[in-house]
Amino acid sequence: TAAGGGGAAAASSTTTTDVTSSASKKSIYTIRTPSSLITLATCNLNQWALDFDGNVQRILTSCRIAKDQHASYRLGPELEICGYGCEDHFLEQDTFDHCWESLIQLLEEGASDGLLCDFGMPVLHAGVRYNCRVICYNRKVLLIRPKTAMADNGNYREGRYFTAYSVPSNGASEEKHLLPTNFASRFGQRDVPFGLHHITCADGTTIGCESCEELWTPQASHIDLALRGVEIIGNGSGSHHELRKLSTRMELMINATRKCGGVYLYSNQRGCDGSRTYYDGCAMIVVNGRIVAQAPQFDVHDVHVITATVDLDDVRSYRASQPSFGIQAARLATDEGGGDSNSLLCDDIHLVFDPLDMSLSGKSRPKVADEDLTLQIAAPEEECCLGPACWLWDFLRRSGAAGFFLPLSGGADSSSVAAIVAVMCILVTKAARDDPEGNVAQDCRRVCRQDENSLWVPANPQEMGNHVLHTTFMGTDNSSEVTKSRAKRLGDAIGSYHLSIKIDLMVSAVLQVFQLATGHMPRFLSRGGTMSEDLALQNIQARLRMVTAYLMAQLLPWVRGRSGFLLVLGSANVDEGLRGYMTKYDCSSADLNPIGAISKGDLKRMLLFLSKKYPDFDVLAEIANAPPTAELRPIDAATATAEAGHSQTDEDDMGMTYEELGYFGRLRKISRCGPVSMFRKLLVTWNHLSPSEVASKVKRFFYYYSLNRHKMTTITPAYHAEAYSPDDNRFDLRQFLYNTRWTRQFAVIDDMVAEHPETDKDKND
Repeated sequence: TAAGGGGAAAASSTTTTDVTSSASKKSIYTIRTPSSLITLATCNLNQWALDFDGNVQRILTSCRIAKDQHASYRLGPELEICGYGCEDHFLEQDTFDHCWESLIQLLEEGASDGLLCDFGMPVLHAGVRYNCRVICYNRKVLLIRPKTAMADNGNYREGRYFTAYSVPSNGASEEKHLLPTNFASRFGQRDVPFGLHHITCADGTTIGCESCEELWTPQASHIDLALRGVEIIGNGSGSHHELRKLSTRMELMINATRKCGGVYLYSNQRGCDGSRTYYDGCAMIVVNGRIVAQAPQFDVHDVHVITATVDLDDVRSYRASQPSFGIQAARLATDEGGGDSNSLLCDDIHLVFDPLDMSLSGKSRPKVADEDLTLQIAAPEEECCLGPACWLWDFLRRSGAAGFFLPLSGGADSSSVAAIVAVMCILVTKAARDDPEGNVAQDCRRVCRQDENSLWVPANPQEMGNHVLHTTFMGTDNSSEVTKSRAKRLGDAIGSYHLSIKIDLMVSAVLQVFQLATGHMPRFLSRGGTMSEDLALQNIQARLRMVTAYLMAQLLPWVRGRSGFLLVLGSANVDEGLRGYMTKYDCSSADLNPIGAISKGDLKRMLLFLSKKYPDFDVLAEIANAPPTAELRPIDAATATAEAGHSQTDEDDMGMTYEELGYFGRLRKISRCGPVSMFRKLLVTWNHLSPSEVASKVKRFFYYYSLNRHKMTTITPAYHAEAYSPDDNRFDLRQFLYNTRWTRQFAVIDDMVAEHPETDKDKND
């Protein structure tokens, strides 16, 4: 009998062959080692929180595709049955009950027939809520494996809903979970093992689970599984997109199998499941540190399955070639008395296939990968447009809206939002035209208010843009012809339904009401008024644009003879939110903001990238290179530039550059710096400035940050893209009433500057 991998005895057969020679007739015994080839599948699924029926159909589709590719194991994303983003709905018993109903439906509809399925769902066990993997085969639940480490940083709040599982203190390994009563009547099963087990099949194949956050922990689960001989590890994840994050995630999986050997499958949700985050897919299969299959990071399709055929002997050979691995594996076995109490033997499950089996000939099965795939990672400027574009598509098709309305000023921010919608139209149009009967085409017809029984698809992205995007330049006497022209040209390039209007009548009417009530008429600072008057006059223009935007969003479909409503898009970037450089309840107030967590620098790089990739969008390069301006004060012809078209610029108003804001934002959030520690770090980073200049910049930032923090409590829901987002609702939890003088903190900074007067003098000189 030949020994299989992972310490488990693999099935084998012994045959006798008679060989006749001139001398004598001898019996020769040969051993035929069982096959070690297996086809595995993992997937990206665009699940939607609490959409139990839709989620089931997407899971069933992934299982059907896996079977069509002749996979014997299928891995799905974390909490795929209910959707990852249920949040406080995880506190409701209904959510758990509906998950069991969905699991029963999956089994009854044959999802696990001949396919080992690793599903993700919440389970209430012994009165405790757990985030679990549920392993099923041939309509039987083999194992419920609970998650051992909760994700509780940033946007994650798993500890609010679930408990991290730990092995019972009495060392018991035979913990059982009582299944719902209808399981017994339908499938003849009453209970199932519950705990940190792995599956050992009759053919020697071993499969274990690692769940999302466990990969990121210092004592990752895959290390223990590998030392126990587990060859295949599935990680069902719910990992959201963040700029420049994917490479870190990939490196963890590649390094895990490079160090320990093994086959690592990664499954992730992809899409917006109802909140600010976008799950960016990128399902992968990694073998011994080599990527052999990778799914796209961004896409508008609901289901994407990847498969790979793997030779498990490669894993066994790889591990056996590392003496240090063998020493640690043997030590673990010795410490536990020579057995593996965590292994569940399933002696009726065979996952490998025999390549000599004639019944399998002609079947389309992936070949064994013998070369590494090139890692597919989008550049940050691509991420900035692709992620929000897919996020907007999910919101649009699932909200029932007929499109978007965007106040288009011709500046970088609103133009970035328009460009993102244009990219959405490009992605959807291509998918719809590739498959006019597919789900994307059906959603496109419904959103564009076309006959859903037809095969209509947009002829080009501009045609779709005209259906779904409505833009309006809302000018005043303070607006320039330069920005008006840019807005018009961009609208034409995208194909949006574009209007150019002036709102001076509205501004004048509000000011006349104020004058009738108070007997006073405010003036701009340049015309003899005070700063309070000047700010009030700027703010009323901005707020009336928000009022006009919602009026347009409600009535433009009616004007065009169409049904439905429009979602209003905001266009404040992350740096402006951090500094508070926006009017509360102006055009930053909207239904959605696809750039609310993207920096000005990244947005400009995105505009330049798109202007090169799509020649029709060449106006984006002009917009990217123009100085940002709010155009809320009267134009001073003496100081206005041709590029800006105006004398008022954002950076002059803020008293700091967008690049400096990026430094402040990263240090405040990512590096967790208060005023004093930020000052210390910037003394080194900005060593071309004197200590007093650095101190002045830091104090100015914290003053305006704390003064305007209240604006973050009403900020429009924004696509989460940047790790230093100031979103107060979910991500950046801090007070909004501050002592804006920061008396203790600023005093310490002043003392530090005073300790080195000669350094300060030299730099100023």
